[in-house]
Parts: sequence; structure tokens; C-alpha cells
Amino acid sequence: MAPYFLRNLIPRREKTEHARPLLAVLASLTWLQWAQFFSGWLAWTCDAIDFFSVSLSVKGLGTTFGRDTHDITTAITLTLLLRSAGAVIFGIISDRYGRKWPLVVNLLIVAVLELGAGFVQTYQQFLGVRSLFGIGMGGIWGLAASTALENLPVEARGLASGVLQQGYAVGYLIAAVIELTLVPDKTEALNGDGWRSLFWLASGISLFAAILRSFLPESEVFIRAKAEARAKGQGADTSSKTRIFIRETGKMLKQHWLLCIYAVLLMTGFNFLSHGSQDLYPVYLTDTKGFSQHQATVATIIGNCGAIAGGAIAGWASQYIGRRLTIIICILLVAAFIPLWIIPDDFSGLAAGAFCIQFGVQGAWGVIPIQLAEMSPPAFRATFPGVAYQLGNMVSSASAQIEATGGDNLKTTRIGADGQPEPIPDYATVQGILIGVVAAYLLIVTVLGPENHGSHFEKHRAAFEEGGGEDDAYIQEDGTNAGPSTMRARDEESGSAGSVDEKREDHGVEKA
Repeated sequence: MAPYFLRNLIPRREKTEHARPLLAVLASLTWLQWAQFFSGWLAWTCDAIDFFSVSLSVKGLGTTFGRDTHDITTAITLTLLLRSAGAVIFGIISDRYGRKWPLVVNLLIVAVLELGAGFVQTYQQFLGVRSLFGIGMGGIWGLAASTALENLPVEARGLASGVLQQGYAVGYLIAAVIELTLVPDKTEALNGDGWRSLFWLASGISLFAAILRSFLPESEVFIRAKAEARAKGQGADTSSKTRIFIRETGKMLKQHWLLCIYAVLLMTGFNFLSHGSQDLYPVYLTDTKGFSQHQATVATIIGNCGAIAGGAIAGWASQYIGRRLTIIICILLVAAFIPLWIIPDDFSGLAAGAFCIQFGVQGAWGVIPIQLAEMSPPAFRATFPGVAYQLGNMVSSASAQIEATGGDNLKTTRIGADGQPEPIPDYATVQGILIGVVAAYLLIVTVLGPENHGSHFEKHRAAFEEGGGEDDAYIQEDGTNAGPSTMRARDEESGSAGSVDEKREDHGVEKA
């Protein structure tokens, strides 16, 4: 018999045949569900605007601080390194206390630090602010994804995952449009402080996102859990809840340590894929291909249009053909389009390559929010995905510097204005090799990984409730806990979900 990871590559037919039509599901959503999804999407979009403000301002920052590309990309590396700390801090707070106020505080911290980055006067100050900024940014993805997905019906989560994740591409797009249209004249931007206006505008957008989230109620899962605690007379006993939370966290780590390692390996590959194809891309176009800053920004916008399309389509498709199979198809598309991404010298060819490569990259990424949420220990779906994501970010944090150093050392030539060949950094070859290797790695890791397609994680007990750290601690309609035998009987009756042992394999846990 084939290994289980191959047998569950495509969702069992009975998991999808009774699903409601997507349009009917979307039509049934309340304004509150739409608003909560939008608030999570907007938070993730702000994260991207703030992060890519540096990537789009490398030349201006280098001129202001008298530093080269390698030095400026150090700020990107430090931001990525420290995001895992923010993921741990805000993820734990969110799983313990709720989604709303941790995300509001997180966005306010990001807004303040982004504003401060626009006022720094020295390179050391800039590195310091961006390092702290990494901690603030680190918490946003886990909180945004859990806020957006756990309040939606199961049938809508594939499409919602793709749209949510492409908030990142939309953020990059918004930052590029701001840089293209609202940042002062390029001559001033390269010789003065024109880049600062991009940081100030990004700060204002993050502040708006925080205000919007503050007006919306808490996630339904936490409202329900707190109401149940009050009914049991435990509403004010926060110390008891904290002790339970710590105990259930220990249970989760003991049971799912192998899954934690797998998730970090998966997200390491994904972060190398995205940052390796994005962070140095504007510099690659200007320094290796010889395009103007304006053309590089336009090409970035075109690439992000491909990302938005790829994320939404792949997220929708994953609801029917499975999460991992969708990722595999998108990674194969990335590998196929690498030559178009790096070989042409004309703008139209490179812009088409950017569109296609980002369609594949962000198509695969569009499945990640729901894939991580479904494979996560259900009560820890803010902490687990967020920490895995940001630890992968930490491991891949040097991707921009790897490409910058490799391109500087691996020179190529270009005919200069005087008609003579001149040496230039060969970022094209370095990026092509890096993305090719990462694509091969991701294919292997994805094929061997777990999948828990269609998980009803919103029905699971919260992390501060007894049994929250157990896989089978689901809440039945009468409010009682459904253990393994109850879950098995219910699944056999409905014919919808395999055995509990298979579910444990879905979570990467060996059978007892």
C-alpha cells in the first residue's frame, strides 16, 4: 500500500461532495464575517507595505547613509531575524487572551516604529529601528490569519486563504505605487531624503488598520469560550486559565514536536522562495539589466499583479484538489518560468517573467495560511503558524544578502554608454540558481508532509480550556467534549473523515 502522505495527497471524495457551492457560501456570509476577514487581510497588507518600504528604497537609503547595497540589505536581514520573537510573544498572547486587542497593539507598535524609521539620521539608528520593527512585524501574520480564517465557513477557507496571503502582494503593490507616484522626484529621492515619505505613509496605513480592528468584536471562538467559562463560574479566574494554558501548551509541544520541526522546514523553503524572488528584484533590474528606477518599479507592480492572481486562483483550487497538490503544481510552474525571469534583456520579456514567476510563487503561498491552520494543533492556530512562519523567516533572513554578495562576486558584462563592456553584478544567475534549488527542496518537503484538508478547527476548545492541547478536544452541540471514541463514531456515521489514527497522521503524529 502507498504511504499515507501519498494516499491523502488528494482529498477523499466524501470530504468535498457534500460541500455547499462557493457562491452560496459567500452569499451567506454576514457583514461581520466580511469585516473580520478584511481586518485580517488589511493587517497583513500593512505588514508588506512596511517591509517592502526598504526594498523599494535601497538606492535612496544608500545615498542618505553613504552605504552600499549589501549594507542596506542588512536591515532586511535583521528585520527577518527578529520576526520570530514577535511571533512567539504575540501568538501566545493571542491564543491565551483573544485575537482582537493583541492585533490592535501589534499594529500600533508597527505604526510607531515605521514612523520612527522615517526620522532616523544615521545608518546605526536605521538598523536599530528596523530590528525592533522586526519584533512588531513578527506577530502580525499569525494573528491576521487566525482572525481572517476562523470566522469563515470551511468551504470558503481555500479561496479566503489565497486572498488573505495576497494581501502581501497587494501591500508590495501599494508600496510600489506610492514610491512611483507620491515619493518626491527621483533625483531628489536619490540625493536627499525622498524615501522618508514612503515610511510615513506606511505608518499611517498601519494606524488605520489598528483603528478598524478596534471597532470590531472579538473572534467568535473566544466569545464562546469566555461565555462557557462564565457559565462555569470561572470568568474572573484568570490565574486558573493561565495555569491551564501553560499545561495545555506543554501537552501540545510533547505531542507535536515532530510537526513543529516539519512546519519550520516547510516555511524555511517558502520564505527563501518569496524573499529570494522579491527582496532584491528592483536592484537586479537596475544594476544587472540596466533599467531605470521607474521601470524597475513598474515591473515590480506587474509581478505583484501576477502574485495576486496566482494566490486567489490557487487558494480556490486547493479547496477541491487538496492543499499539497496545489502547492506542488505552483512550484513546478515556478521552476518552468525561471528562464523567462532571468534571461531576457528587454523590459516586456522581463515583466512577463516577473508576472509568471510571482503567479507561481504566490500561488503556492496562497495555500499556506489554510494549510498551516489545518495542520496546526487547533487551539494554537495563532502561535503555531506564526512561529513556524517567522522561524522560517529567520533561517532565510540572509536571502537578500546571499544574492547581493553572490551577484557582486559573480560578475558579468554589459555594453556601457561609451560602447565599451563594463563589469556589473550578475544578480540574474544567482537568483535563478537560488530559486531553482529552493523549488526542488520545497517539492520534496511538501510531498512528504501532512495535510488535514477541511479541518473544523473553529470547533476546538480554546487553549485556556481543559483539553485544549489535545487533538480531539472538540466541542459538541451540547457543549461537552468530544474525545477520540466520540469523534470516531461520528465520522464513521457520516463517512466524512477517516479514522482518528489517520487524523493523527494528518498532524504528523505517529500512531501509538
